[in-house]
Amino acid sequence: MNGTDVRTAAAAMAAVLLPAADRDWTVRAGDLDWSCWATAAHVAHDLAGYAGQVTGRPTDGYLPFDLRIRPDVPPAEVLAVAVAAAGMLAAVVDTADPADRGWHWGRCDPGGFAAMGVAEILVHTHDVARGLGLPWSPPTELCAGVVRRLFPDAPAGDPAPVLLWLTGRATLGRRPRRTAWTWQAARG
Repeated sequence: MNGTDVRTAAAAMAAVLLPAADRDWTVRAGDLDWSCWATAAHVAHDLAGYAGQVTGRPTDGYLPFDLRIRPDVPPAEVLAVAVAAAGMLAAVVDTADPADRGWHWGRCDPGGFAAMGVAEILVHTHDVARGLGLPWSPPTELCAGVVRRLFPDAPAGDPAPVLLWLTGRATLGRRPRRTAWTWQAARG
């Protein structure tokens, strides 16, 4: 995956959530323990962190920094920060040498960080949309890229429901909802 995928996911997030920025974002984001506001802030944090991992190229852990959004910021501004962080990750991924490696539970290439960024955006946009009562399904093509890159043992099927099942957000046919999961971004 690449920067275009990250930007496309961020645009999809903004398209569905910005029109609902005047709603109550203190409600839970789907089944998460976080509010919609905190979930959107989490997306921004992870995207900025992933960009730092690609450019910093640490070999054994996360760089010791955090993105913090002021708690008085309204939802539209939290989304603006998330979109800006997506832009940073996209730019970093697109300008990195494909041989560069950062750390995410092992050595991870720029494309892996792009896939993780897209995954964070898609699944958490799904969470926030559910919390706000918005009908939304993640884009099929982006889901297919995430599933292909991060979940090599994924079952066959429509990529959006498969991704939501893989990340513990839904059942999939007769498969019960997952209570634990992990993706495999690291590649030597």
